[in-house]
Amino acid sequence: MAGSDEVSNKQVILKHYVTGFPKDSDMSVVTKTMKLKVPEGSKDTVLLKNLYLSCDPYMRGRMSKLDRPYFVTSFEPGSPLNGYGVAKVLDSTHPNYKKGDLAWGYTGWEEYSLIASPLLLIKIEHTDVPLSYYTGILGMPGITAYVGFHEVCSPKKGESVFVSAASGAVGQLVGQLAKLEGCYVVGSAGSKEKVDLLKKKFGFDEAFNYKEEPDLDAALKRYFPEGIDIYFENVGGKMLDAVLLNMKLRGRIAMCGMISQYNLEQPEGVHNLMQVVGKRIRMEGFIASDHYDLYPKLLELVLPAIKQGKIVYVEDTVEGLEKAPAALVGLFTGQNVGKQVVVVARE
Repeated sequence: MAGSDEVSNKQVILKHYVTGFPKDSDMSVVTKTMKLKVPEGSKDTVLLKNLYLSCDPYMRGRMSKLDRPYFVTSFEPGSPLNGYGVAKVLDSTHPNYKKGDLAWGYTGWEEYSLIASPLLLIKIEHTDVPLSYYTGILGMPGITAYVGFHEVCSPKKGESVFVSAASGAVGQLVGQLAKLEGCYVVGSAGSKEKVDLLKKKFGFDEAFNYKEEPDLDAALKRYFPEGIDIYFENVGGKMLDAVLLNMKLRGRIAMCGMISQYNLEQPEGVHNLMQVVGKRIRMEGFIASDHYDLYPKLLELVLPAIKQGKIVYVEDTVEGLEKAPAALVGLFTGQNVGKQVVVVARE
């Protein structure tokens, strides 16, 4: 039982390292207690009340024991998961944050987090949009979409753009950025509902359900008879192989992620890489965390577009930490429609 100066703190714990597809039962929700104050003598430390947590595909890699260099580290079994979220500062000895500040960045999968020397915690200045947007369009997925499309692919008006996993947290924004640039945009997704969303809500020119296409090469030729200038890669595997056959001369591919491969013990090979040579295709991997210096550019572009209705963003929210494990696991079977968010508390 929590003492008078303590509160209960619900946490999502990783029980053990995962191989293959993750399950809800690989995680558990436990309740600990903590004091709602930064301990005396703790320098550069913040106490956060977590409001929204972000479910992101890259977290799957962290659920396994990583035995080779990776851009993130493994979660610790027996400890709370951590990732991107939106939080309110309850107490602080850090000169950059004060009580009452709202911020987004790295936090724990728990109700309250005590963080010393935060790795990434960006103060929220614009509160006239939903705070949950800072887990998505105005957070890491937004930076990912902006950097991959504008910085890696250097789009030009009239170019042909293909986005896989196009209704997800990143893909839905990439498609809309491409339309703002005057591009022809096609997206793929895994259900009729998502395909309708791409065309009717996000303004994609065309979209298709990859599950209904036995021949992905033929499907891409149907939508891109003259080839693809820009491919925003979220899927990998058979989709990447088919795209390589349909890229134009000097096409660009932004390698964002490969969700089809994350749960395979033996990743699928790619067979059409010689296309990169003959067509002089540029494929470039990138990580959002390398580019937070461009965050003001993202806000400058996207905030006015949201307010003018030129960009819309769809979220799939669940309420409560108890539902967080299922929400995270659901990413890998396409259960979510839009950006998957866990609501921990409302401000």
